Amino acid sequence: MKALVTGGGGFLGSAIARMLRERGDEVRSFSRQLYPALNQLGVEQHCGDLASATAVDRAIQGMDVVFHVGAKAGFGGPYRDYYRPNVIGTRNVIAACPRHGIAKLVYTSTPSVVHTGGDLNGVNESAPVPRHFQAHYPATKAIAEREVLAANSATLATVALRPHLIWGPGDNHLLPRLINRAKAGKFRFIGGGTNLIDIIYIDNAAMAHLQAADRLAPGSPIAGNAYFLSQGQPVEMREFVNQLLAAAGVPPVATNISYRTAYAIGWMLELIHTAFNIKSEPRLSRFVVKQFATHHWFDITAAMRDLGYEPTISTAEGLKRLSTALITSHT
Repeated sequence: MKALVTGGGGFLGSAIARMLRERGDEVRSFSRQLYPALNQLGVEQHCGDLASATAVDRAIQGMDVVFHVGAKAGFGGPYRDYYRPNVIGTRNVIAACPRHGIAKLVYTSTPSVVHTGGDLNGVNESAPVPRHFQAHYPATKAIAEREVLAANSATLATVALRPHLIWGPGDNHLLPRLINRAKAGKFRFIGGGTNLIDIIYIDNAAMAHLQAADRLAPGSPIAGNAYFLSQGQPVEMREFVNQLLAAAGVPPVATNISYRTAYAIGWMLELIHTAFNIKSEPRLSRFVVKQFATHHWFDITAAMRDLGYEPTISTAEGLKRLSTALITSHT
């Protein structure tokens, strides 16, 4: 199989590329820059901007399947910075597939597309997408997911995967920020940190993408559907965060801040960033507060039934692998 992975140099994209190469597939990456690690895997690399239809078209040519992983994540900055890669970029991918006879498109979405700000306890894929969002990332990902699934046809099969809170060795986004804030004494649990959340180990998330691609075809049972992905067992926010910190050799966090106070601070920081056109992410936002304070875990029965997905690497094993990787990286 010849596979294109957009965002192939990122945390999830590189794991998908690695697994594809390990089983003998030809892999091409489309990212904004070159990655030496992908060269070592034997991955062909194309550089470009997802918002460029020409660059996307060139990268897709000659492929059999597209894993559309690339996106702009985060919770700060202007809407257009998210809209261009997440919506325009996805439209470019969708448009290029039929031009080159590609019959499979696996899209990486996010459970945030159904997060309304309240608790989500064991909901399945029937959960509605809200009309309004408090952050540009889930708003633009929801538009893109809807258009990917709408593009499912007799010639192009599409599927959307919603992995929640991906973690593990190689994470260059969540874990470094968590560690830095904890070391600086700036991390607080919101509302006590006893809320239950879903997580997914990186290799489990990547394998689910391969399983989806293998089962995807025009008219197949999974075509046109979205699927939640997780470890299959929610964890308590406080316990899991401190397990991640322990894997990095950082003391546990025990301090809290009330939901009301955190929400007010997040709102104020958003107003300041907007008023002064500050491009960086605010240290806290209303969306992040709600993500950290509410229950949000999901029913993955559909993914297990339709994709053959199983979280083969347990959370305990994943934490061991993460600790080993962090120790190795510092020796």
